[in-house]
Formats: sequence, C-alpha cells, structure tokens
Amino acid sequence: MVEAWYMDESPEDQRAPHRLQPNRAVSLEQLRRLGVVYRRHILDADNYETDPHLKEIRKAENYSWMDIITIHKDKLPNYEEKIKTFYEEHLHLDDEIRYILDGSGYFDVRDKDDKWIRISMEKGDVITLPAGIYHRFTLDENNYVKAMRLFVGEPVWTAYNRPADGFPARKQYMKFLAEEAQ
Repeated sequence: MVEAWYMDESPEDQRAPHRLQPNRAVSLEQLRRLGVVYRRHILDADNYETDPHLKEIRKAENYSWMDIITIHKDKLPNYEEKIKTFYEEHLHLDDEIRYILDGSGYFDVRDKDDKWIRISMEKGDVITLPAGIYHRFTLDENNYVKAMRLFVGEPVWTAYNRPADGFPARKQYMKFLAEEAQ
C-alpha cells in the first residue's frame, strides 16, 4: 500500500525519506483531491508482458504507447545527469503514468499550499500525476527502479521547469484545485 507524507525542508540527500517530525501522513483521499491517482491493481509486475489485466487497463485508459526505463547507475546512460533532471521541479502538458515493475523510489508533488508531499512507490504501484502539477522524481536509498511509462497517444517527453504557470495545462490544473476546494 502506498505511503505519502509531508516533507521536511532538509537539504540532505534527496534519496532520504525527508519525513517531518512528527510525521504528517497524507491519505489517498488527500492525493485524489490534488488529482493524483494511485492504483494497486491486480497486476502482475513479474509478468507484465503477458498480464491480461494490464492489457485491459491499457485498452480502457487508452494507453496506446509504453516503454520501460531502468534507473540505476549501471543501466541508464548519463545516470547522474538524468537523476538531477528528474529531481528538478517541473510539470508536463500531459498526464504522467508510471507502473513500478521493480525497485522503489519517490514522486514528490506540490499540494494546494505549495508544500511538498512525498509519495513512496514500490513494485506493483501505479500512479498518475495530472497534467500541470508541479512534481519531481528521485530514487530512494536503494538506488534502483524499473518502471513502465504509459502514454495516451505519442509520448511527449518535455518537462517544463518551474515557473511554468502560463501553460494551459497548468491553468486547467489550478482551476481543478480551486473546484476541489469548494
């Protein structure tokens, strides 16, 4: 089951948990109100290539394109540069969908008050971050994750570093947050 919490502001290693003391847990409902969808389906991460449930989900959600990324110093070209890039606060113009096939890591998202929430992801977890949400990704202290990246239509890899408030996706996301607050 996913675990999420508000982060401290410590500049120590980004891969550390960064929990406030005392811990301030964040519920799935709080994440949903931010547009973040966490799912732990009856998917089989060990047999994702032939998993009929994944095939059904891809069809139902129109996830027409996917690839696999392994983030580890021995597997990812330009590893150090990529880790820094993934951890820069940014947004995308499309939803970001990730299915963790092995290993673990953290997605950090901003709440409505611009505070960081850390979401711990591990094997079998699926997350959708809405277009326009400021976020970032890092490995945890295990330094390894293998993830499926899913897209509706052709993949668009462009990340827009903060500030990127002028994009229609960001404006739409802010409208969503305002409606959720009512």
